[in-house]
Amino acid sequence: MAGRFSRSWSLMKASAAVLRSDKSLLMFPLVSGICCVLVAASFLIPIGMAVVAMGHEAQAHERVLSTGGYVALFLFYLVQYFVIIFFNTALAGAALMHLRGEPASFSAGFALARERVVSIFGYALIAATVGLLLRALQERLGLIGRLVAGFLGLAWTVATFLVVPVLASQDVGPTEAISRSVELLKRTWGENIIGNAGIGVVFGLLMFLAVLVAAVLVVGAVAAQSIVAIVVAIAVAVIGLTLLGLIQASLQGIYAAALYRYAEEGRVGYGFDQALLEQAFRPKK
Repeated sequence: MAGRFSRSWSLMKASAAVLRSDKSLLMFPLVSGICCVLVAASFLIPIGMAVVAMGHEAQAHERVLSTGGYVALFLFYLVQYFVIIFFNTALAGAALMHLRGEPASFSAGFALARERVVSIFGYALIAATVGLLLRALQERLGLIGRLVAGFLGLAWTVATFLVVPVLASQDVGPTEAISRSVELLKRTWGENIIGNAGIGVVFGLLMFLAVLVAAVLVVGAVAAQSIVAIVVAIAVAVIGLTLLGLIQASLQGIYAAALYRYAEEGRVGYGFDQALLEQAFRPKK
C-alpha cells in the first residue's frame, strides 16, 4: 500500500510539473465547469417550475421515472456529457501537444476538440445511453439494480479510460475510439491503471482537509457574529475548493494523456519517468 501511494504521489508530481509549465491547462476544466452549471440550470429551473405548478399532482406520481422523465434525463445526460467530453478532449489534446514538445495553448486545444466535434457528440450519445440504462437499472431493480449498475459502471469506466486521449490524438469515430481504448487495456493490466492512478485518492484527502479548514473558518466567523467575516470565510472556502477541483481535473487529464502516449507509442513526455508509467500500465505477459 505504501509503495502504491508513493507511486501515485510521484505520478501526481509529474503531472503537476506539466501543469506548472503550462497553467493555461486549468482553463479547460474551469470553462467546462461553468458550462455544466449553465446546462444544469437550464434543465433544473424549468423542471422545478413545472413541479411547483403541478403541486399535489406531482406527489401522486410514482418515484420511478416516467417515460417523459427518462427522455428529459437522457437529454440532460447528452448535453452534459458532450460539454464534459468536449473540454476533456481539448485538455488531452493540449497536454499531448505539450508532452510532444509542441506549442500548446487553450485556443489550440479548443480548436482540436472542435475538429473532433462529430466524434465527441457520438461518444456523448453512447455515454448518455449507457448512463440512462444504468439509471434505469437502479430505479427498477432496487438494491440489486444498484449493485449491478455499480459493477457495470466500473467496467465501463475502465473500458473507456483512454477514449478521450484517443479522440484527441486520432481522427476516429466514437465506436472505434472505444475499441482502441479496450484494445490498449487488453494488452495491459487495466486494473493497474485504477490502482496506480491515485490522483483521485490524493485529492480526496486534500478535499477532506480543505472541508475541515473551511468548516473551522465558517464556524469561527459565525461565532464572531460578523457578517463580513462570514462572507469572507464562505468565499475563501468556495474559492479554495473550486481551485482544488480544477487542479485535480487538470492533473487527471494530463496523466491520462501521458498514459495513452506511453501505451500507444512507448514514449514518455515532459516530467514523467518511464519506470513509473511501466508500473502503472504494466504489459501482460
